[in-house]
Amino acid sequence: MSDIIHLLPDSVANQIAAGEVIQRPASVLKELVENAIDAGAKSIAILIKDAGRTLIQVTDNGKGMSETDARMAFERHATSKIKEASDLFMLRTMGFRGEALASIAAIAQVELRTRKADDELGTLIEIAGTRVFKQENVQCDAGTSFLVKNLFFNVPARRRFLKSDNVEKSHLLTEFYRIVLVNPDVEFSFFDGDEELYRLPISNIKIRIDNVFGKSLKKKIQQQLLTIESNTNLVTINGFIGKPEFIQKSPIQYFFVNGRYMRHPYFHKAVTLAYNQIIQASESPNYFIYFELDPQSIDINIHPTKTEIKFENEQAIWSILSATIKEALGKFNIVPSINFDQEGAIDIPITNISLENIHPPKTNFNPDYNPFSSSYKRPNLNWEELYGGFSTDTKESIEPDIQSLEHEFEMEKIEKFYTIPSEQKRLEEFDSIQTSNYQFKNRFILTNVKSGLLIIDQHRAHTRILFNQILNQIQQAKSISQQILFPEVLELSTDDVLFFNEIKEELQAAGFDFEINDENSFLVKGIPAQLGAVSVLDLLFDLLEKVRSTNLSTTLNMHEKIALALAQASAIKNGKYLANEEMNNLIDNLFACENHSFTPDGKKVMSIFSNEEIEKRLN
Repeated sequence: MSDIIHLLPDSVANQIAAGEVIQRPASVLKELVENAIDAGAKSIAILIKDAGRTLIQVTDNGKGMSETDARMAFERHATSKIKEASDLFMLRTMGFRGEALASIAAIAQVELRTRKADDELGTLIEIAGTRVFKQENVQCDAGTSFLVKNLFFNVPARRRFLKSDNVEKSHLLTEFYRIVLVNPDVEFSFFDGDEELYRLPISNIKIRIDNVFGKSLKKKIQQQLLTIESNTNLVTINGFIGKPEFIQKSPIQYFFVNGRYMRHPYFHKAVTLAYNQIIQASESPNYFIYFELDPQSIDINIHPTKTEIKFENEQAIWSILSATIKEALGKFNIVPSINFDQEGAIDIPITNISLENIHPPKTNFNPDYNPFSSSYKRPNLNWEELYGGFSTDTKESIEPDIQSLEHEFEMEKIEKFYTIPSEQKRLEEFDSIQTSNYQFKNRFILTNVKSGLLIIDQHRAHTRILFNQILNQIQQAKSISQQILFPEVLELSTDDVLFFNEIKEELQAAGFDFEINDENSFLVKGIPAQLGAVSVLDLLFDLLEKVRSTNLSTTLNMHEKIALALAQASAIKNGKYLANEEMNNLIDNLFACENHSFTPDGKKVMSIFSNEEIEKRLN
């Protein structure tokens, strides 16, 4: 019997690795720019075409590579960042695995031009699908230039997986932000074809934040951020947090550790808890927080994207972070500022006042006065005459009537909510609901059905009903728009504008009416008629956040996501009192839906306590 285990060819192994390292054009951009920063570049230029599908070019003025290094860089696990396993615990560079360039070359056409500052000629390498087609000496600028063309040209299934240009461009910008915000000492430029999106000069962190997000914010970033700073033996924390009055629906939130972007839900919780009782529970602040600590106390070798990082002293750092933010908020909210400005103050002359002729005030009183010796008599108001027509017997006869009314009222309540209906009134079908219902805690509707007690979540039930209605209107483009008396301006960030343009047609089909105001803002002139009185801007920010959120079921298409977000915003809120007629109407409409047991995102709408279960609990 022949052996069946064998080594995979390098081309196959590289394509397998590429599937994990290079997920979309944004992954290519991240790897190339991080390599440029590790090479000591102080100026990096980025050019994309067709959201990275056709071209991603990254040019830097770093130290460049020799001819041998340029060829070796495309081999798997070839790196200049580490030499032995112990180096993994002292990393200061962005990359270290040596997989990125090999993975990119496996699924794209790559052209590399590089030259060291001391060399007269540089090196040109053309490689595609791991095959080297050309390697020669050329004249080029010092530094490195990568051209990555036709991404996933040999993996058609992966290419079809890519989203629209606006979505992929949004991912590219997200990676761009994560890099530029932590490298303010590097100059960046970003071009989409012939259009310049960003030109970021060398600056400090606060100015870099303003240059990146200033256009999308209503007020200057300097007015919206508080500085935080903490130096301990364990960790150094600095950066900025948002002032409570500038909370927005789509917060801008970044964590960085040792110059590297990271995700960390545990530290995010520390930030949000520090704002407890300052902002609403559903809101979240802006923050840009930078950690510096010993590389040996963290582990970044967890995932190829390097955004998941483990901390050795996670709980202690959580406490330090929480205390640092609370201190900054305390200074801002509690400590008053003292104003020494005397302009406009009243000029009080200073004079020499003699105290010799000043005497304490004196009072006079009659020691013989007796207030109780007065002959005052209370006037006769004839109160008895006012009640002359009422006898004692009549008064006594009224009291039993009141008691009987109270008794009847209590019995009516008991019979209304707790008595068991007669057999004639019992339900023959599950979906036939009794006309008398009970609302529990202004959230749940309790009603009697044949098999037991039915409990319905009123918000989820109304969400299911509205979802079906709105989705049908979107698909048929028959939504009615309610015009706003005073149109409002919707201001968005650059990446939010891209996503907004992606779903604008669906929103218009749902009943929204938009008009372009300027590059990053839209004029909202109308909203869906079924929304009623709502905060238009809050609704749209919330809708954008929900549609983009990964919490929504991935099985929902864009029409369904928008319909669900609008339904959730418009549905009856928990805590709202419903009359019996309203509850009956809600139940009837719910059971008219095809799927009345669950919301579109899979949450249970109703539950039944069977007769047997109730009897069992009472025995």
